[in-house]
Amino acid sequence: MLIRKQRQSSIDWSKYLKSGNRVFIGSNAAVPNALIDNLIANSAGLHDIEVVHILTLSDNVWADKKHQDLFKVNAFFIGGEKIRTAINEGRADYTPTFLSEIPRLFNENILPLDVALIMVGPPDEYGYCSLGVTVDIVPAAIKKAKVVIAQINLKMPRTNGHSFVHMSQIDAHITVEQYLPELPEPEIDQVTEQVGQYVAMLVENGATIQIGIGKIPSAVLRYLANHKDLGVHSELISDGIIDLMLSGVINNRKKTFHKGKTVISYCIGTRRLYKFVDGNPHVEFYPSEHINSPVNIARNDNMVSINSAIEVDLTGQVVSDSIGYYFYSGIGGQVDFIRGASLSKGGKPIIALPSTTKDGKISRIVAHITEGGGVVTSRGHVAYVVTEYGIASLQGKSIRERALELIRIAHPKFRAQLLKDVRKHYWVPEYQENTPTSVPELGKVEIKRFTFADAEYFLRPLSPSDERKLQEFFYSHNQETLMMRYNHHMTQMTREKSCDLVSVNQQVDLALCLTERDDLGESIQGVARYYYLEASNSAEVAFVIKESKRGKGMAKALLSELIAIAKMRGLTQLIACVRRDNAPMLKVFENAGFLRAPSQDYDEVSLAYTL
Repeated sequence: MLIRKQRQSSIDWSKYLKSGNRVFIGSNAAVPNALIDNLIANSAGLHDIEVVHILTLSDNVWADKKHQDLFKVNAFFIGGEKIRTAINEGRADYTPTFLSEIPRLFNENILPLDVALIMVGPPDEYGYCSLGVTVDIVPAAIKKAKVVIAQINLKMPRTNGHSFVHMSQIDAHITVEQYLPELPEPEIDQVTEQVGQYVAMLVENGATIQIGIGKIPSAVLRYLANHKDLGVHSELISDGIIDLMLSGVINNRKKTFHKGKTVISYCIGTRRLYKFVDGNPHVEFYPSEHINSPVNIARNDNMVSINSAIEVDLTGQVVSDSIGYYFYSGIGGQVDFIRGASLSKGGKPIIALPSTTKDGKISRIVAHITEGGGVVTSRGHVAYVVTEYGIASLQGKSIRERALELIRIAHPKFRAQLLKDVRKHYWVPEYQENTPTSVPELGKVEIKRFTFADAEYFLRPLSPSDERKLQEFFYSHNQETLMMRYNHHMTQMTREKSCDLVSVNQQVDLALCLTERDDLGESIQGVARYYYLEASNSAEVAFVIKESKRGKGMAKALLSELIAIAKMRGLTQLIACVRRDNAPMLKVFENAGFLRAPSQDYDEVSLAYTL
């Protein structure tokens, strides 16, 4: 409940406002509710006032049906059920615009403003008031509105950066104390937690992050606690940032733009957050046209943007502002930051979402966009899509590869239908028949980090989307490796053959790979697999490591994972056949506890491991 305490007299609205004017209302946690209440109470004779705003954390009384003759709502971002209902009932408008470009609408008189209603803190000894927790598009509104009317709120934090307005810029004001609206930290469910873990894996030490508000951002921040030297260049921050800054995880040391500072345009959270930013010299607030400028965002090396979506189709198109024909939110800063991260040196644009709706009945990875849904972020913008089932890497991927990557991170119960749907359009060739399967024994997050010779690698299940990666891995081998691994001189790895090798039913057989990620993308450095032998409840093991990576412990790590999973699955024995002249491979097996067994082939050594 908002607490409002009147301290000064009412505004004489007849001096500043007339019917048909366009009025801007301050944003997010700085909605001047007392001004709006005052206007409504003194609105006799006023009609058809167009109200423009972005997200407003308020009771949004101006959108009530009883006020539709007084106000005509035009939202650049839809927030709150009253605004959402008014728009979808046709009583209000939604104007989709990149947040970075809304100031231009005011500055170039595309949407000229007559009056700006804002909230500020009390003036200092020099006459400057702080815009406090919300700067965003307010400075542009102040600059271009013919009249600026302020609610001076003694409870507004005084923030640093470009967050000040002088009393000479304010034409009228009232002083009304008002607690800022609070959004507590959300409870994190298991699905969200897994999404957060996967996203955190994509954030390297020294990266600069942009993150939103809600369950997924909170989960991501939780799993960044062991990172080092992170920076923040973000549209907003919430409470999850506080402890990371206090612990030094976020120190902005490695930033290449606004070095040493967390820079944002607004914040939303609890009183703890509002107290944290009050006078904090390490957090600076700037207007949206500065923070959300893709050019400025890209000035941060290793920029990671983390945004969410309502649905993602199998080509990578992202729907974020509507559920079919039902407008739900807005474009906001998603495209600004995804574009900026794409242009950043080492940048990563990420879309993170649960694989299904809350009830689990509808997949949010879809074969085609729901009728009426609008693409906010194009299929050419996103590098990574993350669900609780993993990370889909889309950058540089063909439609076929994208579809397989995204099916891999869809909920398992929808994967077969998704594959069937895309095959109708020949996006995926006819020989691709198997959907991805999981390896639950790896844990809820099916990726493990390993360090070999001071370099980082990732162990994960092999997947149908790895068809091209496995081809590249094969063609990187020399003739000796091909002979040792395949026992003859293989000269070709066709797409069909590669597809067959990566399309593994992981719940019966097992295929794992070690990959390396660099500026060239992700590449396979080692593959290990076993083939289940039902008659004896055992499995035959084989693996191969890239020549340049041998001697670092990769084979040992892969074999250890195979043994551990075989034990969990209740197998009785693992067996292997190794060429007699392949001494390094024999050593790996024997060091792991495999014992030599009689062999009918003189050129091969049979080995067995009893589980």
